[in-house]
Parts: sequence; C-alpha cells; structure tokens
Amino acid sequence: MLCTIKIPLIVFGTILRYKYRHSAYERKPLPLCCFLVVHSEDYTCVQRVMPVNRKREQGKDAAVQGTNDSSVVSKVSAAAQGYFHDDFLKHFVCKMSRRAPLINRGYYVRWKAVDHCVKQFLHATKSCSRRQILSLGAGFDSLFFRLRAEGALGGVTVFEVDFPEVARRKAALINSNACLKDLLPDWETVLNKQTNAVFISSGHYNLIGADVRKEQEVEASLSAAGLQWDNPTLILSEVVLTYMETQWSDAVIGWAARLLPQSMFVMYEQIHPDDPFGRVMQSHFLKLNSKIHSLQQYPDNVAQTQRFIQEGWEKCHCLDMNQFYFDLLPEDERQRIENLEPFDEFEEWHQKCSHYFILTASKGSVTRQALLTLPNTSSIPQMTPQWNTHPPLVVQPMCGSPSVEALGMASALLTPEIILLTGGFGRNGRDTAARVLIKEKCGWKSACVEVHGDKVVSLYQTLTSVPGGGVVLFGGRSSPLSPSGSVVLVTADLADEVQLSFTNIVCTGTGPKPRWRHTSTLICYNDKTFLFVFGGRSEKDPILGDAHFLCLEDKHWTEITVVGAGPEARHSHSACPYGGGLVIFGGLGEGGKPLGDALYLRPTSSGFCWEMKDLHPPPVPRYSHSAHVINEKLVVVGGVWLQADGVPGVSIVNLNTGSCVEIQLDTLSVPWPLMLHSFCSELLDCEGSELVLIGGGGNCFSFGTHLNLHPVTVDLKPILCF
Repeated sequence: MLCTIKIPLIVFGTILRYKYRHSAYERKPLPLCCFLVVHSEDYTCVQRVMPVNRKREQGKDAAVQGTNDSSVVSKVSAAAQGYFHDDFLKHFVCKMSRRAPLINRGYYVRWKAVDHCVKQFLHATKSCSRRQILSLGAGFDSLFFRLRAEGALGGVTVFEVDFPEVARRKAALINSNACLKDLLPDWETVLNKQTNAVFISSGHYNLIGADVRKEQEVEASLSAAGLQWDNPTLILSEVVLTYMETQWSDAVIGWAARLLPQSMFVMYEQIHPDDPFGRVMQSHFLKLNSKIHSLQQYPDNVAQTQRFIQEGWEKCHCLDMNQFYFDLLPEDERQRIENLEPFDEFEEWHQKCSHYFILTASKGSVTRQALLTLPNTSSIPQMTPQWNTHPPLVVQPMCGSPSVEALGMASALLTPEIILLTGGFGRNGRDTAARVLIKEKCGWKSACVEVHGDKVVSLYQTLTSVPGGGVVLFGGRSSPLSPSGSVVLVTADLADEVQLSFTNIVCTGTGPKPRWRHTSTLICYNDKTFLFVFGGRSEKDPILGDAHFLCLEDKHWTEITVVGAGPEARHSHSACPYGGGLVIFGGLGEGGKPLGDALYLRPTSSGFCWEMKDLHPPPVPRYSHSAHVINEKLVVVGGVWLQADGVPGVSIVNLNTGSCVEIQLDTLSVPWPLMLHSFCSELLDCEGSELVLIGGGGNCFSFGTHLNLHPVTVDLKPILCF
C-alpha cells in the first residue's frame, strides 16, 4: 500500500502472538513484524506486514537485534503486572502481551539488579558535578526517561550505543511519541553520512548508532557526542557482550577499562553452560541464530571475575541472581513479588537465577564504594558438595525406552512388573491422567489404561500403595488456585488389559486442607494402617507444616499423640517409611529457601516422637528430589539446590550414624539433558538396587519447555555397601 504523508519518520513495532497453556504458563512466540518505512526525500510511505522467521534472517547481527524486541515486550509485561514501576517502556512496543509469571519474575530480578547498581552508582558519585552512564547495546531501554521522570538524573548524561538499525528505530519511536519527546526539549537528530548512523543529541541524552565491536568508530562517535573520558562513568551491558565472539567481548571490556579511568562496569549475562538447564539455554539461542559466546571460557562467577581483572579492572564482584535475590533484596520486597501472581515453578525460577549473574567491576576513585555489598552472613551460603571418590553411578535409558514425557506425576507399584502413573503435565497439557509402565520380555512399554470413575487430572499429587492391593491418591492441583483435598482409592484389574477404578473415599474427622507438593506415607500403629500426610502448599499458604493421620480401615482422620520439635513447614520434600515410622528430608521452606535436614518420626508406646538427625557433613539443601530407604540408608536422588555449583546426584545418608556421602551421576548414556526435578521414582527389585526415574523437567524460563523423553534407571548396587 502506497500513500503520501508529510512527516519523515520511521515507525517500527513488534507484535507477538502466543499459544497459552494455563497450568504450566507456557507461551510459544509466533512473531510478526509490522514496520512503516518513510523515505525522507519524497515522503513516500510503504507499509507492510510480513512474518519473520528468525532462523532464515540473513546475518547473525539481525538475529541479535531481534532479542531486543522480545526482551522489551517481557519487561513491559513485568511492569504491567506491578513487578516494578516504569511508565516509559510501553511506548517502545506496539502491543502489550502478558508473559508467564516465571518470565515476569525473571525480568523483574534482571531489572532490579541493574536498577540497584545504577542507584548505588548515583549515590556513590553524588558529590561529582558531572557523571555519565554509557549503555552498550541499550536497545529500547527506558533508563534515561525513567531517571529523568524520577528526578534522579541530576548532573548525569546518558549515552546509549546500539546497532545503527536499532538506533534508527528507537529515534523514530522517540520522535513520534509526545511523552518521550517532552523529556528531550533540546534534542536534535544527527545523521552520520559516513556510517549511516542516526544520533539523537541533547544536553543529557545521546543515542548513537554504532557497532560496539568497532572500537575506533565507537570512541570517535562518543567523543563527538560529548562523552568526557575522565569523568565518573557507569557502563551498562545487559546480555550484550555474550552475543559477540569472545575475542570481541574481551576487547570491549579492555578498551572500557583503558579509556575510562574513573568508571564502573555493570554486566548481566549467563553462566553454567554444561548442566541440563544450561544445555537447553544454549540450544535455544542457537535456534535463534544468536549463539551465546564466552560461556565455555568463562563458565562461572569466578572465571568472569578473573576475566575483568585480567582486562584491566581493579576490583570486581559477581553474584548469581539467587544470591542477589535472597541477600540484597529486603524480605518485604521478596514477599511483595511472590504475592503478585499465582506461581508454582520454583525449580525453573531458581535454575534461571543460578544461570544468570550480575557483575560490577570498578577502576579509579569510584572503587571506594562497591555496588554489590553482601551482608556478613548470607541467607544461602555457598557450599561445596562432599563428592565421594567413588565412580559416578551410570544412568541408562530404561530397557524398551517407553515414552513418558511429563512433570509433576505421581507413581506407585501395582506389581513388581507394573508401575502406575497419574497426573502431571505433558506435551499436550494436563492429559496424563492415568497410564502404566508394563515390563515385558523385550523390555518396558508405556500404555494408557481404561479408567472407571472420575479421572484425576492433576499435578503434584501423591500415590501410596496400601496392603492388600490398591493405591491411595491424595491432593494435587489443576492450577495454583485449584488444589484438591480428595482421597481417592485406585484399584486395578490386571486380568487381561489393565483397568483402573477411581473411587472417592468419604472420610470422617478433621482432615487436611486441600494441598499439593506434600507427602503421603504409609505407617502402622496399634495394628492399624495410617496414611500420614505432611506439608505441601495451598492456594493461600506458601508452605504448610501440619501433619495428619488417616486410618485406612476406619476411613477416619485420627488424632495421634506426637511429641518433640517437628519439622518446619515445607513443600517439595521427601518422606520414606523407616523403622515403623518415617524419615523426612529436605524441601523448600520459609522464604523459598531449600532445607537440608532429616527428621525421624519414631514410634513410641503412646504415639510418635520427632527426632532431628545429626547429619555430617551437612548435605547441600535441596528440594524436588526423590528418596528411598534401603538397608538403613536414605538414598536421595536429584532435586534442585541453590548453594552449590552443578546439579545434585545421589546423596547417601546413613540413618544410624548420620554420615552423608554425595555420589555423582554419569548421564553420558542419556542422549538428552536429564532434568531430575518434578520427577518420580520407584525401586524395581526386592533388594532395592535398581531405581527407575520417571518424568521430570519444566519450563526453562523463556527458552521453551524441556521434558525428559523416557524413564531412566540407576543401578544402586555399588553404593549400598557404604
């Protein structure tokens, strides 16, 4: 469509379309770009709408520039939901799209970390008459406009550098928006005919179109725009240098240290490329044709810190985002964030935060005040797992490789050759209501089964095998606002084809409130069988610490005397039958912090008594694991931890002595990233030596959903002698 207009502008926007799955909050972007090109010579306008497939875009630089568009939409979503206040971001998108709570949280902690550093810099340099902020790869960042509106700009001049095409688009958006333009009363647009770069020049804001990798061009452009090289300067780089080849990003860090002798550098990027989440993260960016570099050379906080020191910076501090969130944000702020939206993706949230860092480096007199000052005592102190020298336990795909892809399932043995699976979230949503794994001569196979009665479509419920056959199902949720408190008896007809019957049990007495991420464990007392329900969470309670006994013979929630200091409230823990009672381990406790304790519910003549186990060395706190007691040993598998590098393997806890041993897992035989959280497990033989791990995975931030493709097995024989 051709038309004639009277203003020489370039207007650009991005529209995102999403497929939404409520229970796991999954959105899949199907991008459309809408742009309006205006030729200034004759004001002829050409308008197009065309689909963009980033895999086919020419050149990696174009793909990298595309990350700006998705990033600003996510920031706008987080701001709209109240995670942070920014009235200006919305002017840089055509249409606001609501992101998943997990993505909102991820962009919140990124925004908050950078904002924290900016405010600390402004405070540290408040006595200086002239200060500068240099934002590399600024994209559609609204920092200048936000600071100006807050009255926090003072004598600060902001310089933004990005690809010429990005700068042109941003300049056009500013020029076409009165709200943005009014904050730049003295601005003018300058076109560099040699580089075809667009500049916006004003007293306190300068937008420069240049390739950051071209040092001489950037230096000349900044000098022409009025940057004073010897003034206190804050350099910002939010997920920018990582898209460059390592030699180029090192060079940028080096020239910044050399040219700006009184400066602070703030960088937000990725780390930990080799664990399962890191592999999914890398694969995502490769698919977008925007590979993230330098991860292998600088894979963790220590390497990144050394990198800056080697490139000429005098001091450097680096925190992953879990450390920032728990140690530098006040508790009331964390509670505010955690109450904004229903949320149940803790594993993915903590893993996302462990794979990003905020780094500050400094040089010159501004090094006197650090931008990231940790408290003397961390709420999540770093730990070093006591890995045993024993060879790692080999993980193998289950014989027959039955297909089971889901997270949050529950499992129970119907017979040694049949495993029942219920609930969970799979590729097609909450459709894994009931299935079985059946052992045959040629291996295991997965089969959906005929179900009589009400189907149970839920996540994070529990299945507990009961004497005489059958399984008791309790709790779970369909969404974080819809937990279940139902007690369901599942019986199986194994004559020809497996058939299941689900029957709601009407119980008397005062039972537990609806919940999920709890445990239900079978124990015996006074010649009766009880289902012991502990912990979990509800739609209103982030953690629960109550305990309940259901007598299965009487169908009655029964009061039984329990003495001793019980476990603190938690969810996503484990509970295993042991010594006539049970042992609870780990979980996610108050304030969203993992636990590493073990408590024994010991039977007594008058009821039960809680006893805390003294574990040495203390295991790294974790949650979303599975556990079994074998020969007086608690075998803990997988899970998520925040206080150590890598991922959990197998922890062996001697319940008699309290000694702990950590054994790594060898997953080289598994051809996909094996994520051991939100999974279930069963022992397949009477000796307890063969363990099968079923399901698991999750939404990996904005990188897509990853689910384990098949069950895997672990031979525990080598470690049962410990």
